[in-house]
Amino acid sequence: MQRTVSFRVLLAVGFTLGLAGLATVVGQLAREDVDPKVAFGAVTKPPKPLNQAWRLVRGKHWQIEPTAWEPAEVTDSREGGTGVCSPGMVEVAGKMKQDPPHEQSRGATIEDLQKVTCTKWINREYPERCASFDRAKWLAMSASLETKPMHFCMDRFEYPNKKGQHPMIYVAWPEAKGLCEEQGKRLCTEDEWTFACEGEEATPYPYGYDRDPTACAIDSKWRAFNERAMQPRDGYEAKAEMDRLWQGHASGAMPRCKSVFGVFDMTGNVDEWTKSSRPGERPSILKGGYWGPVRTRCRPSTRSHDESHVFYQQSFRCCGDVPDGAAATAAPRPLPSTPLPTTPPGGLMPPFDVGALDVPPIESWNPPAPADAPEGGG
Repeated sequence: MQRTVSFRVLLAVGFTLGLAGLATVVGQLAREDVDPKVAFGAVTKPPKPLNQAWRLVRGKHWQIEPTAWEPAEVTDSREGGTGVCSPGMVEVAGKMKQDPPHEQSRGATIEDLQKVTCTKWINREYPERCASFDRAKWLAMSASLETKPMHFCMDRFEYPNKKGQHPMIYVAWPEAKGLCEEQGKRLCTEDEWTFACEGEEATPYPYGYDRDPTACAIDSKWRAFNERAMQPRDGYEAKAEMDRLWQGHASGAMPRCKSVFGVFDMTGNVDEWTKSSRPGERPSILKGGYWGPVRTRCRPSTRSHDESHVFYQQSFRCCGDVPDGAAATAAPRPLPSTPLPTTPPGGLMPPFDVGALDVPPIESWNPPAPADAPEGGG
């Protein structure tokens, strides 16, 4: 009996010491910023090597580890366009084309009207992709549209706004808003983002009218995601899933992916959070699309996610107000190798009757995404 009791005492003491030792190891790993899942998993099965070196930012966001990047002053000197804005930002100014009045167009928007000018569809299904738009037809259709003046500053690149660094991903809308405010900036509005992408001509793509996967990071093959692997968001499994899914590029790596104002990577690469420009609407709007086979044009917006939504291809960029009373100093650049069509006597065409078009209402152009559609409808 005494021997049995002694054995139980020894067993209890050993168990207690084992727990204490385990706690000491976990504490040491925490101090050294080592994920315990990785450390203990390595004892039995080493983790699969990753394609990229990732870092966790503020315990919740992911970014490919920066190695070298270009200072904002160097980029500004080469690219120009800073105007009255602070270093690293681009001055955006001009007149933005507005959607036609509802009673005239039966609810059709500029996005809808542009689709009428598509001459070559890649696919018409959601999220539809057009390979080429008719520029002359679009200029004629849009010549009589009303405009509104725009003047603001915008980050040249996606956050953290450094040429050569990869954008930070896995960011919810309130987090993006807060990170901009930390820098004395603000999240761009939906209209600001659209205008910085399309310019006064309201081009479908930031570089013009013909879709070009060699210009921007778009149309890569869609990869099915494992949503369970991305929780918790700071775990090794989440990092490995980001690595498996990632097909984007460092900011500024594709020099032709640039709008007429000199803002880079506006379509493709990653979705970007903006603030809705529609009164009374939920503010969380995604613009631009990501690297997958989605719309990736200037006008479309993804309005289906609330502020708490966070995913592997979501990022943002920041905007700011111009100094009070500042006049526009930076001019947009001409579209590369796309001269204006010859203007016939009396103008391009008589004022275009938008109402004469057989354009379905906007709701039919933005159906809910099918269950198997690529994430990110921008």
